[in-house]
Amino acid sequence: MKKLLLTILTVTIVMPAFAQYETQYKRTRYNHRGEEQYYGLRLGLNVASVNSDDIEADLDACTGLSVGGVYGLLLTDTTPLWLEAGLFYSEKGGKTHASGYKLSTRLSYLQVPITVKYSFDAYDDLYIQPFLGGYLSYGIGGKTKNYGIRQSHSSFDDNNRFDSGLRIGCGAEYQMLYAELGFDIGLANISKDDFNTSRTSNFFINIGVNF
Repeated sequence: MKKLLLTILTVTIVMPAFAQYETQYKRTRYNHRGEEQYYGLRLGLNVASVNSDDIEADLDACTGLSVGGVYGLLLTDTTPLWLEAGLFYSEKGGKTHASGYKLSTRLSYLQVPITVKYSFDAYDDLYIQPFLGGYLSYGIGGKTKNYGIRQSHSSFDDNNRFDSGLRIGCGAEYQMLYAELGFDIGLANISKDDFNTSRTSNFFINIGVNF
């Protein structure tokens, strides 16, 4: 009876410590910081365009700035699955030539991307993180410039301010350093024209730090 009681007491003491060690091991395996959350800063380049039924609103690619911050949360202790949300200033739009002259449209947004990431332990402190999710955007500025008649007006005179779509891509994390590339596929019709549709698309490259 004494041996049985001693065995039960030993198991009672050891099991919680083992469970805590196992959980910490899994967290460390999936994230070199061994934490359940992270914050990040991002700076990047957009290569954006607009696909439209209207030939004058169908815009070829142009480059723009992307800058913002993200917050990541580990969803489970047993799988390296992360939820990441962010807030970005993001420049989109495009350019074209109509009637022999240049036409450019800049669409500046506040953008909220929300993605789910799966983190692969590739080598030592290198983690490969494919992600899938979506984004919501609200237009805060931008100009449409007609170089033929040398006039400009707000881009949102012709376009709705709200945009949304899918986001897909892959990131790589090494210690505190992070880099990613991906693609935003616009699903919302941003055109104010009742007879045409316009949708944004954007290839992006971001670099930054996680802490």
